[in-house]
Amino acid sequence: MRHYLIYLAMPALLAGCSKSDEGDQETARAASAPRAVSTAPVTLRSMSNELALSGILVSREEAAVASQLSGYPVSRVFVDQDDQVKAGQPLAQLDDTLLRADIAQQQAVLMQQRIAAEKARTEAGRVAGLENSGVLSAEAIAERRLAARTADATVAQAQAALRSLLVKQGLMTIRAPVAGRILSRAVRPGDIAAPGTIMFRIERDNLVEVDAEVPEQSINLVRAGQQAKVILPSGAEMSGTVRLVSAEIDAQTKLGRARVLMAPNRDLRPGGFATVRLSVSLRDALAVPESAVRNDASGSSVMALDKANRIRVTPVKTGARAGGWVVLASGPPAGTRVLTGGQGFVLDGDTVKPQVAR
Repeated sequence: MRHYLIYLAMPALLAGCSKSDEGDQETARAASAPRAVSTAPVTLRSMSNELALSGILVSREEAAVASQLSGYPVSRVFVDQDDQVKAGQPLAQLDDTLLRADIAQQQAVLMQQRIAAEKARTEAGRVAGLENSGVLSAEAIAERRLAARTADATVAQAQAALRSLLVKQGLMTIRAPVAGRILSRAVRPGDIAAPGTIMFRIERDNLVEVDAEVPEQSINLVRAGQQAKVILPSGAEMSGTVRLVSAEIDAQTKLGRARVLMAPNRDLRPGGFATVRLSVSLRDALAVPESAVRNDASGSSVMALDKANRIRVTPVKTGARAGGWVVLASGPPAGTRVLTGGQGFVLDGDTVKPQVAR
């Protein structure tokens, strides 16, 4: 009886195993079938975009003012921060009491040297024509003439020393080398002047510009002479012009720099923040939908398809973005198909079933 029950159960078990094997085979076939993915070609497009850059307000040119003299105390300071000055205007005065005494002393020395030189010339004149007379030896005559020349040289030396003191006297007044606004004052009455000590910083001609940071992929879109809009934290907007674009990219930050110059305005203060907006246009630029670009720790890339519909992960450098498209500064050529969806379910080297994205 037991043997009979076992024989009856065997066909049922074999049928169940057969159905399970068929299900596994169908699952395997479904897993091995190429996955359907959305694709779009790399195309040449004309694009326009507004480039937003952030930066710091800086002086177009800054003049650092220091004394050329050393050891003289400051007696007076005529200007302060934010004052407007003209080129050549006195900024500070050094105490010239000791210098005036030195000048008076050197003038007296010069007078003495002139008297001595006049006497020596007179002595030399008395022996003129006596070379062969026997009245004086040739050696004595040569000595008198040499003394006259020496006295003249001494006078010239004293004159040079006096001129040096007079030049110093002119430098006792610290003057503005350029016109503009005083940005900082670091000198007080009683301070001792020294050539390496900056007394004032002057913003030349009240010109302020934005030192803007430009991403590496956008640096070629910025050109000197471009018109720009500058927005201040207060919301005020000003017109500006790109004055220059840096010739190099910072190796650490991968940022270039652009200087945007604005018209003179005392409301612009160096050190403040500003945003620069530039309108840029591109013609025949390689572009892909933004959904095609992947970003990870290794950088930006796209999943490109070869003729056999196999995936090849291709590194790219991106540029301007507009209307859901992104410019490829470097990457696959025009016409290459790239995945725009399903990238998270496939790997490099997989074969897929491409479908054109709508």
